[in-house]
Amino acid sequence: MKPVGGALTLGIETSCDDTSIAVLAGESDLLANVVSSQLVHGAYGGVVPELASRAHVTNVLPVFERALAEAGVAPEDIDLIGVTHAPGLAGALLVGGAFAQGLALALDRPIVPVHHLEAHMVSILLEKPAVRLPAVALIVSGGHTLLVHVRAWRDYRILGRTRDDAAGEAFDKVAKLLGLGFPGGPAIEREAANGNPRAIDFPRPMLGTEDLDFSFSGLKTAVLHWTGDRDPAESLARRADVCASFQAAVVEVLVDKTARAAGECDAASVIVAGGVACNRALREAMRARLPEIDVVWPSPVLCTDNGAMIARTARLRADQAVGPGGFDVHASLPLP
Repeated sequence: MKPVGGALTLGIETSCDDTSIAVLAGESDLLANVVSSQLVHGAYGGVVPELASRAHVTNVLPVFERALAEAGVAPEDIDLIGVTHAPGLAGALLVGGAFAQGLALALDRPIVPVHHLEAHMVSILLEKPAVRLPAVALIVSGGHTLLVHVRAWRDYRILGRTRDDAAGEAFDKVAKLLGLGFPGGPAIEREAANGNPRAIDFPRPMLGTEDLDFSFSGLKTAVLHWTGDRDPAESLARRADVCASFQAAVVEVLVDKTARAAGECDAASVIVAGGVACNRALREAMRARLPEIDVVWPSPVLCTDNGAMIARTARLRADQAVGPGGFDVHASLPLP
């Protein structure tokens, strides 16, 4: 087996509905980061696991070939393979895992099984390698809402997590309720730009509680009741206000909990990662609330699921590389 110390790392991401493969030289020179998003789920208002798995089977080889072409490298040039093994949709993870193991067997290369949530945090190192530690990381996406104390890279402590819906899931479900399509986060943000965030007093779940956990199912239900209690024409006419008010409630809870965590941990910086980190209102509110702390987030293409973050995390954990057959996939697994 070729030693781990080589320069090129392949990152494979298939945890949900994006097939992505990246080629990373060293620790920060991103040669390619190809993402193939699955449009089939739009008709259902959310990700259908079986359809996602089938689409990964179709997409993974063309995405791999395109990534190598963009990077200008051959398969034999790859020194290390990183692949998401947890958490995520089990069938989707199996596709990426099987592809990675077959490739590793053919090329005689080591594999690093990567935890998807750690990768979201580590993605910041691709653009801001000098981010100051200790940090508090807010991982906020369609499947996860998590607050993490990053004492050092590879040294984490969970501070808070969602007790029900993730923030991104709430965005998706509210968007579906309002007829805005999928994915819901960008659709609600666009609609909210024309609305009044103070027009409707939606609840701020778990705001003011002593712990740092989250809950968004009640907020989602409040939007359902508000629209259900009104004539459909009125609900449609005020849709921008609904979106703006809903978004403001989510942002306030996320920012408040993150600010409290940063204070309790004496954090030097706050890292906001995951798909919802693309939300402009969240970024502006976080920066306004924490003017004396470095608040950082990856570029939008590195916030959503991508192979680049998997490759970078594989470099971080290169000493934990295994051979083909040396790991399993897990739909749910604690942060390492």
